[in-house]
Amino acid sequence: MENAKPILIIAISGSLKSNSSNTNILRSLVGLAPNNVEIRILEGLDGLPHFNPDEKREIDSVNNFREQLKHANGVVFSTPEYAFGVPGVLKNALDWTVSTGELNEKPVIAISASPLPSGGDKALASLLLTLTALGASMSQGDSLSIAGLRIKMSESGEITDKATKAALENLLNRLISHISSN
Repeated sequence: MENAKPILIIAISGSLKSNSSNTNILRSLVGLAPNNVEIRILEGLDGLPHFNPDEKREIDSVNNFREQLKHANGVVFSTPEYAFGVPGVLKNALDWTVSTGELNEKPVIAISASPLPSGGDKALASLLLTLTALGASMSQGDSLSIAGLRIKMSESGEITDKATKAALENLLNRLISHISSN
């Protein structure tokens, strides 16, 4: 794969927490990526204004967000579960793409992670529903729910559980294969 075409994947965490487990999962994916794959963790979701479909003026933060999605070959989401759903900041960001279609036909994978036994399954289901509505290109197996996260990750945020690391690597490889086949 040394001479393989360069691939850019945008990684989006559903958490704004400075030491978020979901952001740390994305950092782990960066370390698992082959040499031809750049995984860029997107920051600044908290800089997006509340979505308003009547808004007609140019908004730099929204334009930057949309441009990064547009130029990516694929996107990976990792989200916690807040009150049985997707955090508002992530849903707000996704709403900004409804009318412009940056995720339409874009290869995407989705992860939820939680210290609870449910693994954030309700947030994952909600995220998958939204991604489907946005036309993201996904198939069965393009998502992962990680339960009991605290015992699978070190205090510094490194994935220590071999099965979880293998599942993340498998999910990333599915995304790379999906991108390469397009």
